[in-house]
Amino acid sequence: MTTIRTELAEPATAVPAKLHVVGGRPEIDLPAAERAVADLLVALGRDPHGAHLADTPRRVANAYAEMLTPREFDLTTFPNDEGYDELVLARDIPVQSLCEHHMLPFQGVAHVGYLPGERILGLSKLARVVELFARDLQVQERLTKQVADWLQGHLAPKGVGVVIEAEHQCMSLRGVRAVGSTTVTSAVHGTLRDNPASRQEFFALTGISA
Repeated sequence: MTTIRTELAEPATAVPAKLHVVGGRPEIDLPAAERAVADLLVALGRDPHGAHLADTPRRVANAYAEMLTPREFDLTTFPNDEGYDELVLARDIPVQSLCEHHMLPFQGVAHVGYLPGERILGLSKLARVVELFARDLQVQERLTKQVADWLQGHLAPKGVGVVIEAEHQCMSLRGVRAVGSTTVTSAVHGTLRDNPASRQEFFALTGISA
């Protein structure tokens, strides 16, 4: 199970001004991954030593390592001095992840919003949090909930909402081959879950019917 490590960059408060966030993924054994890709090519009837495939095991191993390793970042928050109490929403954050059932990509956009409490968040960090959980072997439902739960737990807002819309290559390239089909998932906490008007506002701004 993935463990996300956070390190305080200054003395602890209820919501610290800065957290250093590290994606605690298992260490990737690149040489073993290369050997596994070469074995797979052989099993598929291909020659991994051929002119066009000789470097493929290394490339594939490095590609998967990149897709499964989130970048470290500092989660920066600021005092909500003005007492801003309306919805903050970042729309169309790019999402790329790997389906854990077929190890094929799924990609789309995330809409992430929150109702501020005592602190507000640097907006780019919403995209960083999405990436933190997306660079893993995932299912979309879990990814959506992880982003919402993490923001609720670390930012202490009055409410959090996350919607992800994505196309899965395990559906579009194989099986049913439903090209263009989009899967939509959502997770909401706090006021955005409990207050009908706030919930409706959030979903209306994301373009999703509640």
